[in-house]
Amino acid sequence: MLTTVEEDGSLRSRPMAAHELDPDGNLWFFTQLNVPKVHEVRHDQHVNVTFSDEEEYRWFSLSGRAEIVRDRARIEELWKPFLKTWFPNGKDDPELALLKVNVDRAEYWDEKSSPISVLMGFGKAVLTGERSQAGIGHKVDL
Repeated sequence: MLTTVEEDGSLRSRPMAAHELDPDGNLWFFTQLNVPKVHEVRHDQHVNVTFSDEEEYRWFSLSGRAEIVRDRARIEELWKPFLKTWFPNGKDDPELALLKVNVDRAEYWDEKSSPISVLMGFGKAVLTGERSQAGIGHKVDL
């Protein structure tokens, strides 16, 4: 999910598919230029991107600043044929652009256990008064 800040300060999230995490830690997404998320990023570059892998009980939250990139060579480099599903005019569409997220903070949760184990840990915490380790996140500043 990509979360942007609307002009009134409210948050807006929508599903997005990242197309690359480059060696510098930047995330790349395709977008059209005349859509709300582009207007929101131009107003306030702060964004948050979340990923989940529910089968492995892992969640990731990445915060940073977004920018709109209209580099045709970069679009060509990242383009995949399946993207025509969302961008029917193809990679040469003048309205096609990239949204680059410069990640500056990452947070993750990795439960490494089944829901039953997590519930048992909660139960143990209630009975013993010891704090459960479930749900504790880890922050990384980049």
